[in-house]
Amino acid sequence: MKEPRWLDELEMAAWQGFLEAGNRVTRRLEQQLKDEAGLSHPQYEILVHLAEAPGGEIRMTELAERLITSKSGLTYQVGQLERRGLVRRRACPTDVRGVFAVLTEEGRELLRTAAPGHVATVRETLIDVLDREELAVLARALGEVGRRLRD
Repeated sequence: MKEPRWLDELEMAAWQGFLEAGNRVTRRLEQQLKDEAGLSHPQYEILVHLAEAPGGEIRMTELAERLITSKSGLTYQVGQLERRGLVRRRACPTDVRGVFAVLTEEGRELLRTAAPGHVATVRETLIDVLDREELAVLARALGEVGRRLRD
């Protein structure tokens, strides 16, 4: 078995900083969305993707891919949104197994009211903490990580 390449001090600091920052930002966003809109962060992201889609609808399989989540996890979250009248499901007319998630007017309205507080929290916890150069480095670095993991 090949000997592992242990992390040096800088690599460990980067890894631990990534973990802590990611967890703390996620926790803060979850709390803000729960307090102000009664949504989880995944539910908010579902509404965002649906609002950006033509006709406010996306096939569930495509939505799961965009959100980088399992189909069962997405089904659960969409079910929660559906119970609140924020999303509905409809069958795909060309594929009996296909299902679309569709944003309702109530979902669109909740997203309109939730977005300003969400963006303010994103700014407070991440964006405004960094200067433009740091943001550029972060965007390039995390973009590269995402691209490599997609491929």
